[in-house]
Amino acid sequence: MNLQSGKYYWPTTFPDAPSYPALEDDLCCDVLIIGGGSSGAQCAYYLADHNLDVIVIEKSKIGGGSTSTNTALLQYSGEKMFINLINSFGEGYITKHLQLLKQAINEIEAASKKGEIDCEFNRRDTLYSASCAEDVDKLKREYEFLRLQNVELTFLTKSEIEAKYPFSRDAAIYSYNDAEINPFRFTHSLLQYAASKGIRVYEHTEMNGHHYEKEHDKMVVSTKNGCSIKARYVIFAAGYEGMEVKKEKKASFVSTYTVTTNPVEDLSQWYNRTLIWETARPYLYMRTTRDHRIIIGGLDDNTNYPDDRDSKLNHKKDQLIEELNKLFPHINVKAEFYSSAFYGGIVDGLPIIGKYEKYPNCYFLFAFGDNGTVYSQLLSKIIVQEIVEGNSPDLTLYLQERPLLNKE
Repeated sequence: MNLQSGKYYWPTTFPDAPSYPALEDDLCCDVLIIGGGSSGAQCAYYLADHNLDVIVIEKSKIGGGSTSTNTALLQYSGEKMFINLINSFGEGYITKHLQLLKQAINEIEAASKKGEIDCEFNRRDTLYSASCAEDVDKLKREYEFLRLQNVELTFLTKSEIEAKYPFSRDAAIYSYNDAEINPFRFTHSLLQYAASKGIRVYEHTEMNGHHYEKEHDKMVVSTKNGCSIKARYVIFAAGYEGMEVKKEKKASFVSTYTVTTNPVEDLSQWYNRTLIWETARPYLYMRTTRDHRIIIGGLDDNTNYPDDRDSKLNHKKDQLIEELNKLFPHINVKAEFYSSAFYGGIVDGLPIIGKYEKYPNCYFLFAFGDNGTVYSQLLSKIIVQEIVEGNSPDLTLYLQERPLLNKE
């Protein structure tokens, strides 16, 4: 699956990242994790402190897939407003979902401190602005719901925005204690921690087949190395490539574009170096990095053909810089890194843990959506709880067949 192309920033921040061997022997284990990106690493992290034999396989290099293009804004708010999710699922359902998202960000922070690798985790506030005057009312209603959930936030008027930023918007939600992270370093940190606890990690080990042995109640996964792994449980945490194993009807894809600039000397006009995004769909978003670069992304395109997606990269790159200059005209930057990539979403607005009859003892982690890293942390914990304890009370919230009040 041709997921992305371009010149990637995150791997340059960790040129001496740990490497792992390729699989050379047939093995057995309790849990096999397929995928060495952030989702697989988050699963390994939660399994590391349990007395289970765990293996992770990655078809190329650790963190080399979508993790390298992940912009890693860690927020509880997502592309679908909570007030819209309530219409589909009900208020109690979405209130619980919000609580789990906030908890997941806290758990990412805790996980980022477990290993020896600096994951560049920083707490950041978020400015979520109305893209046009017509969006102010729904932004206000979203704010009121979040306020009732004891979320720490405030509602900014036009004059209050102009007092803090060099641009104007009609209104915005200003929320506290979101975060940002370096997803490449985070992935390596979690897997290094897991390896230190005895989890076996293999790179350049690509799955090319699987079958279920009913008599032993085990899945058997074969690899292109000519080896096989027998496992009691399999977690497919391969990101978008998990769709090549099991297509999920609720998932859909568009193309998205990202630019990372050269380092900026003066970010003083960027109030608190907040995460920035907007109500427009598709939306633009921005963040800064540890070394004072700016990441700006968006301008999503409905194409899902790689050649068409990539042919637009140079134009989209220039457009993204133009959008940055509209907000921060004093910042003079160039696009030092840039990429085009597929971006997956789930039609009803919640991520999915797939459990399918044709895949006994298997879990598919589909953390698709704009909060992929947060979703992955949330879903990883639930899956591991299911495996270790035999039950997770939150699993039914995210199974592919979940109850909708209003069918979409």
